[in-house]
Amino acid sequence: QLQLVESGGGLVQPGGSLKLSCKASGWQLDQYGIGWFRQAPGKEREGVSCINNIGSRTIYLDSVKGRFTTYRDNAKNTVYLQMTNLKYEDTAVYFCAYKGWGLRASAYSYWGQGTQVTVSS
Repeated sequence: QLQLVESGGGLVQPGGSLKLSCKASGWQLDQYGIGWFRQAPGKEREGVSCINNIGSRTIYLDSVKGRFTTYRDNAKNTVYLQMTNLKYEDTAVYFCAYKGWGLRASAYSYWGQGTQVTVSS
């Protein structure tokens, strides 16, 4: 059974960087796309980025373009979200999701448990 585990979240100052990881077990991730989503308190879950199965195509939320980069290492069965120049509004729980495409949460079949990212001075 597929399990997705996110890690790498934490507390960071504005302008700082974090790298999130999404590691899969029980299934190889190289068949479908993976998305990164986030949910802040009181807000709906929003898509941040997605990457196709071979890492050749990505989509980003406009507000993170130029700051976030998603990439994958299929040999390690892991997908990453490199976040730079973090802003207060990036504070949220970040989730990875598998077997989908695009930035709509409903498009994905499997979800991790999330990792908290807090941007604060």
